[in-house]
Amino acid sequence: QVQLVESGGGLVQSGGSLRLSCAASGSDSSLLSMGWYRQAPGKERELVAIVLPSGAASYPSLSMKGRFTISRDHAKNTVSLQMNNLKPEDTGVYYCRAYSDPPSWGQGTQVTISS
Repeated sequence: QVQLVESGGGLVQSGGSLRLSCAASGSDSSLLSMGWYRQAPGKERELVAIVLPSGAASYPSLSMKGRFTISRDHAKNTVSLQMNNLKPEDTGVYYCRAYSDPPSWGQGTQVTISS
């Protein structure tokens, strides 16, 4: 089982930046794909970005591609999400996920963007 702890959330103004970090421990997370998800109030959790063990990244939403960058550091067992040009609609709880079996989730970190 992989244990995940997110950090880096906060309150920023529209147009600002935040960097989220997810620290993994337990099983060897370097062998797993890792993802960032978010859940806005009253909405379902959605995938923000995924990074493969190789470091290759994918962003399913065009609204986030180009503004968000996911990366990982195998030496530190961390996965980061750099978020630039933030918008109020980016507000939500951001979760880190390890694509283990069963999947592992962090507790989430709150991101609030003010207009």
